[in-house]
Amino acid sequence: MLITNQQVAGHEFLRPMYDDSYFPDHVVDQGKAILLRLCERIEVEQLSDLESLYVLTQAATEEFNLLDRAFVAAGSGIETVAREWICDEFCFVASAYGFTDADAEVLTAGRDW
Repeated sequence: MLITNQQVAGHEFLRPMYDDSYFPDHVVDQGKAILLRLCERIEVEQLSDLESLYVLTQAATEEFNLLDRAFVAAGSGIETVAREWICDEFCFVASAYGFTDADAEVLTAGRDW
């Protein structure tokens, strides 16, 4: 699916992680794909309330929980700085789709990273 939201379409997801050699690009690519799938689901489902958004972000958070294993296997990991970068991306997505009052902690409440 093609992302129709222009803010999202022009956004470079996880750019700081790509710029840091500690994070392998092939694993960061998987994180970027998670975020793009989240955006696609938001567009397809045409969400109208925060609770629906939180359901989708929790599913994406679970995917990142699993992705942390791939980071660890590649000699990396979702550590403090990466955690903030990923959470910032969730906040960006929420804001880009009009959910400016989304709670940053709730967006990724199920994280174990």
